[in-house]
Amino acid sequence: MNTVELDVEGMTCAACAARIEKNLNKLDGVEASVNLATDKATVRFDPKLKVESIIQRIRDTGYDASVAREGEIRDHSAAFRQARREFVLAAILTAPLLLHGLVPGWLQGLLATPVQFWSGRRFYRGAWKALRGGTANMDVLVALGTTVAYVFSFFALFKGLHLYFEASAVVITLVLLGKYLEARAKAKAARSLEALIRLQPSRAFVERNGVLVEVDAASLKPGDEFEVRPGDAIAVDGRVVAGASSANESMLTGESAPVAKRTGAYVYAGTINGEGTLKVVATGTGRQTVLAGIIRLVAVAQGSKPPVQRLVDRVSAVFVPAVLGVAAITLGLWWIGTGEMLLGLIPAVSVLVIACPCALGLATPTALMVGVGRAARAGVLIRNAAALEAAKQVDTLVFDKTGTLTRGEPAVVDVLPEKDITKEALLRIAASLEARSEHPLARAIVEAYRGELLPVQDFRAVSGLGVVGTLHGKPARLGSPGFLNLKFEGKTTAIGVEYDARFLGWIVLADALRPTSKAAVARLKSMHIEPVILSGDSPAAVEAVAAELGIERWRAGVLPQDKVLEINRLQQQGKTVGMAGDGVNDAPALAAAHVSFALAAGSGAALDVADITLMRNDLSGIVDAIELSAATLAKIRQNLFFAFIYNVLGIPLAALGWLNPAIAGAAMALSSVSVVSNSLLLNRWKPSN
Repeated sequence: MNTVELDVEGMTCAACAARIEKNLNKLDGVEASVNLATDKATVRFDPKLKVESIIQRIRDTGYDASVAREGEIRDHSAAFRQARREFVLAAILTAPLLLHGLVPGWLQGLLATPVQFWSGRRFYRGAWKALRGGTANMDVLVALGTTVAYVFSFFALFKGLHLYFEASAVVITLVLLGKYLEARAKAKAARSLEALIRLQPSRAFVERNGVLVEVDAASLKPGDEFEVRPGDAIAVDGRVVAGASSANESMLTGESAPVAKRTGAYVYAGTINGEGTLKVVATGTGRQTVLAGIIRLVAVAQGSKPPVQRLVDRVSAVFVPAVLGVAAITLGLWWIGTGEMLLGLIPAVSVLVIACPCALGLATPTALMVGVGRAARAGVLIRNAAALEAAKQVDTLVFDKTGTLTRGEPAVVDVLPEKDITKEALLRIAASLEARSEHPLARAIVEAYRGELLPVQDFRAVSGLGVVGTLHGKPARLGSPGFLNLKFEGKTTAIGVEYDARFLGWIVLADALRPTSKAAVARLKSMHIEPVILSGDSPAAVEAVAAELGIERWRAGVLPQDKVLEINRLQQQGKTVGMAGDGVNDAPALAAAHVSFALAAGSGAALDVADITLMRNDLSGIVDAIELSAATLAKIRQNLFFAFIYNVLGIPLAALGWLNPAIAGAAMALSSVSVVSNSLLLNRWKPSN
């Protein structure tokens, strides 16, 4: 299946989005999702189909569409200016109409005409497109309601009856005000993605003929070398080949502490170089950078639909036709009950005006846009809305041990020198011996000692056992207890050190816990989420980690396929299971869980595997994701409640004649603005750490 994202023009309410989506999904081999808040359609389609045929289908429905260009930010300024012009003119012309008794009827008609047909032309245009496509939307309701009031007023002007020019003009003015405010609020909701797109650097510096030349970052290809000056944004993903510095990677991970960068380290597009100059060879450019992957992921998630949206889609599909029916019934009942059609005209118009389904269509997508964008800024990447909704339901969280609860690499956890030997002296000799070794244990020992190293001669590695060498003309060796013919009492890895035929002590190494693991597990337990460890490691190692974290349920020696069986068993017990792993070797278990979390900062593979990726490599991000899930779903439910209750109460009041069209128009405009504004409150959410 191919996928294309389309910019859709002409949508004004949930009924529009529902109609386009329904018509697209009628095509064989097409799966479409239309988002009113972003004015976009995401379409998966059979490769046999052409994109042009999909766009034509949208045009046949009464709207327009074009292929969205990745990385392009939709310009809202022109729409703002047009909406402001239309509203300001309508407001100026409508204001005198509010002095109903003081303005002659002919002048009322003169003032109302440009409001009806110039300021309100967008409603006629939208209504015509909708009706031509065989549907009815908000524009149909507004155009029909205001036209009835306007035409009747001209008829009444010659008959000496009561005029309703102010009703039609005020409704159009207030709807235009609502549209303007709604557009501003929608733009604010979209800024999280825009901010990510703007992080993509536009320039890079390459050396040509000994001179540093500025080039377009988009022109770089994998293998090209470029230079990063102090304070510059890194142009593309790459590997450092010369220089030393640090980088601020907060835009990827949410962590503000700078990360050291030396030869061999990887750097990422959009992150900011620190105090040193780096020479970098490009490894990922264009769509292959981690930042580009994040932007795609956020955009897809913002455009997806949670299961809770299904009810809204079903309601929206029949909403406008149902409202037209209610308006007709209202007019008929008033006419029958009073014997005068005139008395039923205004309640019918009020029903048409107040029943706009905009708030219903914006309730879910705006909350998702803000929630997913806010999560991305905190280093939590959410693949889709279904994952966001599932995260809140998790009651059992399964952890892989190595690389998830632990760092996934050895570290020095203790130094046990013999009498008369200091820890520093023991580490110095060990680090000097290991400095030329590439073994992970050797790197951990060298990392643990930050001082000046001693020169080593006659260095030799003994495969699988240890290393030997000469320091100051005296023999030294380092290695496992068996290599030294000694015994070490303990369940962890220990490296012994000898110098000049004297045993100096032990250096104890272990796969250390991540600094935040203990606090994160405690918080999960306080949220009534049971932590479980499934690991392929030895029982002794898993038991030690489980005891340190206070996790009662664990299994060791579990193969990847066995993890899947265990997750299935938990699900059969009625548990909602989350799985946290490294995003690659735990892929089967991640896929089996209801929602999966991967800790993999900078790993492109994690973006392809997990439902939720934690760019900070910090388990507290799982708690943040669950808390944000709850906050976003709460906003969605609040919005849906406001939208439904607004119509449930508003339509009967309008039908009973208790709301005139002007008040109905104001209420309709404010309902959409209130829903979007409520979603924007999610920007106040902050990660707990």
